[in-house]
Order: sequence, then C-alpha cells, then structure tokens
Amino acid sequence: MEKKNIDWSSLGFGYVKTDMRYVSNFKNGAWDDGCLTDQDTVTISECACVLQYAQTCFEGMKAYTTEDGHIVCFRPDLNAQRMANSCRRLKMPVFPEDRFVQAVVETVRANAQWVPPYGSGASLYVRPYMFGSDAIIGVKPANEYQFRVFVTPVGPYFKGGVKPLTVRISDLDRAAPRGTGHVKAGLNYAMSLYNIVDAHEQGYDENVYVDSATRTHIEETGGANIIFISGNKLVTPKSDTILPSITRRSLLHVAKEYLGLEVEERPVALSEIGDFTECGLCGTAAVISPVGTIVDHGKEIHYAGMGPTIQKLYDTLTGIQMGRLPAPEGWIQVIE
Repeated sequence: MEKKNIDWSSLGFGYVKTDMRYVSNFKNGAWDDGCLTDQDTVTISECACVLQYAQTCFEGMKAYTTEDGHIVCFRPDLNAQRMANSCRRLKMPVFPEDRFVQAVVETVRANAQWVPPYGSGASLYVRPYMFGSDAIIGVKPANEYQFRVFVTPVGPYFKGGVKPLTVRISDLDRAAPRGTGHVKAGLNYAMSLYNIVDAHEQGYDENVYVDSATRTHIEETGGANIIFISGNKLVTPKSDTILPSITRRSLLHVAKEYLGLEVEERPVALSEIGDFTECGLCGTAAVISPVGTIVDHGKEIHYAGMGPTIQKLYDTLTGIQMGRLPAPEGWIQVIE
C-alpha cells in the first residue's frame, strides 16, 4: 500500500488529522453497532456531563510497521482491560473489551496509509476515549456516552536523540489514597497541568510524585511509571494509587524472561533512591526515558542516564514491537 506523502522524519509528537475514526454511542442502556466516520468534530450539549463534571477516560497505544512489512499494534487487549477498569471506577458503561480491540483494528486499518514506514522513527499513535455526552446539571453520572478512536502519526518522542532527564520530587500530590490514581481518568491529568508547567519553568523535565499519605515513598510521574536498576535487579514502585502502565508490565517480563534480571515490585522509599545506579520513566510515548538526575529539594541524586541495562530493556522491547525479535504469545495484534 502506498503511504501518504509525508516527510516522516520531520514529524513531531502532535496531532495530525487522518482520514477515518471510530464512533459508538451508548443510549437507553446499550451500545449501538458503532461505525467508522470521516467526521473529526464532536457535537454535544453545552451541559454535557464531560464538560461539567469531567466524566471521561482514555487510552493510548501505538501501531507500527514491522521489519517484514506488517502493520501491528502492541497489546491492545491490555488497553481494553484498563479502560474497562477506568469505566467501572468512573461509573461509566464498559465498552466491551473485544469490541474495543476490533475498533482499534478497524481504525488503524482504515488509516493504513498514515502508518509510518519501518525505519522512519515514527509511528501511528492510537487514542481510544470515552465521555459522558448528555446534559447533566446535577452531580451524577451521565445517561449517554460516546466511545471514539482516532489515530495520528507521530515522530520520535525525543528529537535529536535521547537525553537524560532532570526531574524533581514534587511538593504537590498526584493522587489521594483510595482515589482515582490507578485509572486513566482525564481529571488526573488536568490536576497535574499546573505542576508540569511549573516544573518546566523551573528547568525540570518532569515531577516525581510521592505517596500523599506519608510522603515517604516514590510513586510515579505525571505521565509515566518509574523503574530503577541496581546491579542485576530491576525495581519498580508498587502502590494502589499508581496507574498500571502496560509498557512497565511488558518491561518487567522482558527483564526477567529475556535478560535474566531479578524483578521486584515493591514500595520504594524516597530515602533509598540514591542506592540505584539507573533510573527510567516508562510509557507508550518513549518506551523508556532515561533519568540523569532526581532533585530532592536541593539534593541531587545522579544516575547513569541511558545506562547499559536501560539500553538493553529499550532495545529488546522495541525489537519485539518492530518484529526484530520474537514476541511472547498474544503481544502483537497483526492488522494487515
């Protein structure tokens, strides 16, 4: 299939309108059949629940062109599971997980010309999301919902190569105990916007949040989970208020089964972060972003940046995604 006439190497990490998107509506207690459409705008009431009370959740994943020319998506079934959990927590109707995966497949297939070619450094970002669409003025869940999927080609997250990040320990909280930190709700990200802008203005790349109950344990950043390396061991924080990253889950498997590392998911005390030699932020956008420095109120903890173990993790997982390495069963959804 002939690709769109795009300078793939010049793409940034931003929105580009593509040809088709998927839409399904929930009304009178049931989801309709759903369909692909070329309409990229959404018309809702000025009193729609999503506008009044932020009843919305979303997912993010990527589609790739593999080394052998196939278009694939990475573990969309786990995104379906996570959105289902988000919906339950936000009192939204679950969009069936099998239909979620099929909607992703249909949307990517309908925009196959927008999937960047292998070796370009670019990929097709896939954004499923759902929101309360009918007019709600009292504080309660919506009665009607819309589920949508759009895609957009994006360039590499780091232009000009990967540079170790400098992050700070945040004075503000990301999530409350027994709150919504473990689901991918839009409101979680709205709450972090003030803090990320302030971090950038102060010269930091990201905020590292600690647990809001005791402020003694590392949790995650505003948009990524955290991993630490010490010798032959990978350690990642465990907490009920951390969003379960699909990239992190995949990296833990890669670390143990492909690289022979010891893996620990456990509470990580703020006081021990200086004991590790490497640190990375993991998520869909960059897979792993190496951390060079964590600043804790003037105290600097330095790491190896893209150290040898972080590099191996990155190379192995991206090798699986791009078809250069064999994938565990069920990890790769072939689209065409």
